Amino acid sequence: MAMPSREVEQRLLHAARRGDGVAMESMIQLFQGPLQGYLTRLCGSRELAEDLSQETFVRVLGNLDRFDDRFRFSTWLFTIARRLWMNHLSKHRPVSDSDHVESRGGSGALPGAVAAEREQRTRLGRLLDTAMDALTPPQRDMVMLYHQQGWSIADISKQVDLPQGTVKSHLYRARRRMLCVIRQESSNRAFAEEVLR
Repeated sequence: MAMPSREVEQRLLHAARRGDGVAMESMIQLFQGPLQGYLTRLCGSRELAEDLSQETFVRVLGNLDRFDDRFRFSTWLFTIARRLWMNHLSKHRPVSDSDHVESRGGSGALPGAVAAEREQRTRLGRLLDTAMDALTPPQRDMVMLYHQQGWSIADISKQVDLPQGTVKSHLYRARRRMLCVIRQESSNRAFAEEVLR
């Protein structure tokens, strides 16, 4: 499903801020499919993606007055969804159970590996959030559209009304900036290189 244009986002946002229930419902209908698709890819569970999607809309619709109109609403929405996913990971990270199973030896290696993988995923998510926060708003929008929504360079070019070469340049500079931030934040250089591969 294609994402709505910036103009459509702004029109619905202004109406929703005035308490227009129809506008709020339209926003949910427009963004629910892309948001749930993104969350399903992120967490691997359709049921959890639905729960996180609902929580994201509750947060967003309750805080519309805090949204900065200079940015894309969709970027804000997906950023909140990602942070809710990261919070979920932090809350549900197994600590004592995996340690206990590992200490028994034998078949305990698998749960320990699962815990290590979850820890790595949490760490990766935090690094990516930090790196995304370091980008300029146009770079952040383009990274979200290209990497998280799967838009083509041509589609992004039409959406932001910039030549394709400029879009590619923004994406290139964004990727370099993110890698620089990740290298600074990560003590493990090999891990940092893996993040944006």
